[in-house]
Amino acid sequence: MKLKAALDQFIQFTIALLMGLMVLNVTWQVFSRYVLGDPSSFTDELARYSMIWLGLLGAAYVSGKQGHLAIDVLVEKIKGKKLFYLQLFIHGMVIFFGAVIMVGGGSNLVYISQLLQQKSATLQVPLSWVYAMVPISGILVVYYHSFHVVQLIKSQD
Repeated sequence: MKLKAALDQFIQFTIALLMGLMVLNVTWQVFSRYVLGDPSSFTDELARYSMIWLGLLGAAYVSGKQGHLAIDVLVEKIKGKKLFYLQLFIHGMVIFFGAVIMVGGGSNLVYISQLLQQKSATLQVPLSWVYAMVPISGILVVYYHSFHVVQLIKSQD
């Protein structure tokens, strides 16, 4: 429980930091384009990569808070053990997706982009750094849903 709370706090701080960076970046982009008449070259790429990180990290955080978008028609109608098994199934599918697609596939993407030494056009940062948020957020999703499975099982005792 303490680990989850600390992780939540860290992610909240990181999301706020990314949002602040994006606001400053886009503000500079607008100012340099319309006031100075000479648009800054790096701001578009930085905004794009910040948005990728913000979206993936935010999705993992919301998933951990069980605030993600869900179609809950079935969940509303089921009670008792059937609801318990349905929730276990849902968490299991999310864990599977997070582990296989996000962590496995994302790690492969990071590895290949690092192997090919791909760099971004303007900022010249390795694209593996940008793509690294995919497996990181996948690990967070797996952790959060594993935590929820444990809490679900404990609530059945």
